[in-house]
Amino acid sequence: MNILITGINGFIGTHLTEYLLAHTESHIQGFDLYDDNLGDLLPQPRLSFKKGDLFREDAWLEEQIASCDVVLPLAGIAKPAYYIKKPIWTFELDFEQNLKIVKWCAKHHKRIVFPSTSEVYGLGASEVFLEDETPLVTGPIVKTRWIYSCCKQMMDRMIFAYGQERGLAFSIFRPFNWVGPRLDSFKDAEEHSARVVTQMIYDILYRGGVTLVDGGRQRRSFTWVGDAIEGLAAIVANKDGRADGQIFNIGNPENRHSIRELAEFLIEEMKETPAFREKASQAVLRDAPAADYYGKTYEDVQDRVPSVEKMERLLGWKPRTPMRDLVRKTVAYYAERFDEFDEFNENR
Repeated sequence: MNILITGINGFIGTHLTEYLLAHTESHIQGFDLYDDNLGDLLPQPRLSFKKGDLFREDAWLEEQIASCDVVLPLAGIAKPAYYIKKPIWTFELDFEQNLKIVKWCAKHHKRIVFPSTSEVYGLGASEVFLEDETPLVTGPIVKTRWIYSCCKQMMDRMIFAYGQERGLAFSIFRPFNWVGPRLDSFKDAEEHSARVVTQMIYDILYRGGVTLVDGGRQRRSFTWVGDAIEGLAAIVANKDGRADGQIFNIGNPENRHSIRELAEFLIEEMKETPAFREKASQAVLRDAPAADYYGKTYEDVQDRVPSVEKMERLLGWKPRTPMRDLVRKTVAYYAERFDEFDEFNENR
């Protein structure tokens, strides 16, 4: 299988590439602005990489789509701090640039595996989010946080429409709080723009504790990236066509915890880690209103719980890693690289 991955240098892209190279015979063409996260993967003979800008490489991108089997357009804005401050850029990248890829896939009769988001469910009141049944409810226009959710939801609808009208082969997956190595950089955390786990680890080490937005009451279903990538790889493989035309949640409903509980778990685990013990022992939890932390255009979701019944029924996948193991493995990753992170902080 020949696979094109845009945004290959990101969190999902690097982990998926690592898995596919290790467990399949696929040939991968990667595309991104940067390659720093790809590391030892780049010399692999079945991986090619082009550094470039999604906004400026239309001819090359269409040529690659025409010659591959499957396209994964993973490039996009996925951090709340970014899409609150840069809603236009979020729309241009997450919707406009990815829509052209959808159109080329339809034109050249190529399958697309598209990354939606758990945020499309928005403020839905369902206790468990079902891919094909749960209403998608977002907040008012003045809360610009919802532009990301709306962009992804509209992409889902356009892909489904292209499938109906023009025979586009597709699968859509919705990640629920995937956690693990390479999630975000400490530079992101320094700027208060990292996602929650990286931000918390950085703040424990260098800011004396964790700021909990609205007290950290919000609940999420945290998913170990290794489990999630196995599920995504099963979608890509599409055995017997079982993923055709389907939308899949990929998450771990058993790991449903509040943001405050996540902070407590991280501090406990970091206290057990020699490199982090001193800083973690001194860490405090501070509450802050969302308007003070993110600004007045932010609005949060109080709970997110995925149904993963469809993934298990159609593809035989279910998550395995419990919350404490997820936290332990994530902290271990940062502990192994503590010297380089500490050096970053000293030189900033």
